[in-house]
Amino acid sequence: MEEIWNGFLRALELIVTLNPEVVEITTRSLTISLSSAFLAALVCIPLGGLIEFHRFRGKRMLINVVQTLYSLPTVTVGLLVFLLISRSGPLGGFGLLFTPPGIILGQALLVSPIMIGLTITALAAVNPQIKDTAKSLGATELQIIITVIKEARQAVVAALLLGFGRALSEVGVAMMIGGNIRGYTRVLTTSIALETSMGNLELSMALGMILISISLVVNLLMNRFQGR
Repeated sequence: MEEIWNGFLRALELIVTLNPEVVEITTRSLTISLSSAFLAALVCIPLGGLIEFHRFRGKRMLINVVQTLYSLPTVTVGLLVFLLISRSGPLGGFGLLFTPPGIILGQALLVSPIMIGLTITALAAVNPQIKDTAKSLGATELQIIITVIKEARQAVVAALLLGFGRALSEVGVAMMIGGNIRGYTRVLTTSIALETSMGNLELSMALGMILISISLVVNLLMNRFQGR
């Protein structure tokens, strides 16, 4: 017990003194996760709007499939992206394997179902009169979608935050696509796994506390936006 307590104090010291390795890993992890969430949002929010505002055969089934993919295992996504960007894959010529952009692509695919599904849910909750009013004023289909998204912006931002939190806390994609290369693709989750296996509990505890703190902030922000 004393060893664990001493490790905890040492971990706090690493955080307070802004240990270069801790800062580097945290910064890289935040950059990659924010980039993947932003990339996914650029595609998924408009796509969620298109699905919600159009009636077509199989729409309910499509939404059910999207919601089922919420719990898609990260290693499955990692395997899929690995096959896509490996040398023999269709995107192998871009050299994305074992690079931060490769991790960003993988995490963006991982959080896409969450953003699409929550965007659909957020837009479905908007008062239908807003859509009808915009249509009666001569708004185009794109303008109607933008108007409704603005009305549901709080819930859409909450979906974005949830996607960021999912990307930040995943380990499968980051490990399989990034390779956990020190100083290049090592992020919070992969570093915790590696340092724990090596017995470096001080560093792994420091990174774990940072990850929990960031997740707590994301959760508080998400609840605040959902409350609005």
